[in-house]
Amino acid sequence: MVADVATAAAFTDAWSRLGGPRFELARSERIYRLDTVRAPAHLSGSMRTATEDDFDLALEWLQAFATDTGEPTNSDPAGSARRFIPARPGTRALMLWEVDGQPVSMAGYTGPTPHGMRISAVYTPPNLRKRGYASACVATLSQHLLDEGRQFCFLFTDLANPTSNHIYQQIGYEPVCDVSNCRVPPGAVE
Repeated sequence: MVADVATAAAFTDAWSRLGGPRFELARSERIYRLDTVRAPAHLSGSMRTATEDDFDLALEWLQAFATDTGEPTNSDPAGSARRFIPARPGTRALMLWEVDGQPVSMAGYTGPTPHGMRISAVYTPPNLRKRGYASACVATLSQHLLDEGRQFCFLFTDLANPTSNHIYQQIGYEPVCDVSNCRVPPGAVE
């Protein structure tokens, strides 16, 4: 269950009083919104849409993203990649940032709203981090979505990850609200 901090607290408290299983805080998150992109200086590389030929790489990186972010292990990891490939423009796609023809980072979009689009699955392999690839990919993808007619882009971040929170703010994402991502602990329900 994901809700703003006050609503999450009220719900989990009421649920417990009614005899439901206890919820635990899985992660404290922040929702960010972007209306105008501040592109990073010195973008090296370019963005392209992932295709069927990229499926194995997408699968590997989506699994690594889930591990890095503490997301629950998906019982169908290939289904996660199929969520993005093939692309459905205007609805969802996985974008790859390439340098010298080699993928170095990725970001997806999904979850369209009437006026916005959610950025997700931002990942750079550990050996390629701290070079601005994710910033370039997210900034370029965000601008692409705005150019297509979206009024804004939005994303969720883990508040325990100061790097991602800083990067997104640098390219123009502004905090909207903090949310609690709560779950029933494994084994709490028979």
